[in-house]
Amino acid sequence: MAASFQSIRYSLVIPVFNEEAVLPVLLRRLDLVLSRLDGPAEAIFVDDGSSDSSSIVLRALATRDPRYRYIGLSRNFGHQIAITAGMDAAQGEAIIVMDADLQDPPEVIEQLIAKWQEGNDIVHARRLSRDGESPFKRATAHLFYRLLGRMSSVGIPADVGDFRLIDRKVLDALRQMPEQDRFVRGMIAWLGFRQTEVAFHRLERAAGETKYPLFKMVRLAMNAALGFSDLPLRLAIWCGLTVSGLALLYGGWVVLLWLSKDSHLVTGWSSTMVVVSLLCGMNMLMTGIVGLYVGRIHAEVKRRPLYVVQARAGFDRSEAAAAPAIHAVNE
Repeated sequence: MAASFQSIRYSLVIPVFNEEAVLPVLLRRLDLVLSRLDGPAEAIFVDDGSSDSSSIVLRALATRDPRYRYIGLSRNFGHQIAITAGMDAAQGEAIIVMDADLQDPPEVIEQLIAKWQEGNDIVHARRLSRDGESPFKRATAHLFYRLLGRMSSVGIPADVGDFRLIDRKVLDALRQMPEQDRFVRGMIAWLGFRQTEVAFHRLERAAGETKYPLFKMVRLAMNAALGFSDLPLRLAIWCGLTVSGLALLYGGWVVLLWLSKDSHLVTGWSSTMVVVSLLCGMNMLMTGIVGLYVGRIHAEVKRRPLYVVQARAGFDRSEAAAAPAIHAVNE
């Protein structure tokens, strides 16, 4: 296996979901970048259950060009799982993860590699701008990264997505973390190692539609918050204490009104309704937060595989080191 790692210096991992419109431009730019690299490279496309012609194009490319690999998942498992599938199959000394929509410019790969060659184990690509995105998405993304930085127990870089380079030893450590609800950028930050960053301007999508609508962004944010912070649990405790304290104060105020025989006091009704409503609401909130953590525990103990591979192409030309890794994510 060590020999196969030495034969490929760079592995590009590119998750794909219905990106047929952008593939021609992406492949031309990747060809240019791969031709300029200082060592053998592979580009691993992970088809995350595409329903367009992306799988046909990429599978055909992998059969005729030895630089390209194709992994077809049996259904749409999600962006973070697709990244994991590609990294499990990567054989390079340095692994670069990037999106297929060209918002992550392939040309930045050379800057990431230059920082890696200086001795850094992880090189993040930090966004200086986010062209083509609505003010709402930019504002919520800014808020997300700032809140996550304050909530998380580890330092997760702000304005950094999944576009980054990691060293082989970082990947080996990452593969020992088999959790189901994955937030890859947080997992990599948790590992430590020597890190640096390269700044770039994130471009507008070349074609097609975003694969991260609002509900997927919310889900990713929830995975980040629950996976790397116990703040929601502590917040539930403090909310419970606050509501209980307010209920006691309100109860004391009602008693004072009763003792003073205030005519505005509706005996029994106001105190009962307010206290019961507040306590029921807080109880539902706290139960929901605890339920999220319990649900994640339930998903982990089932030990299902992270993904299922339906088809592969291009791997038979290299030494067969990646094949068992694709199916061994839970070992």
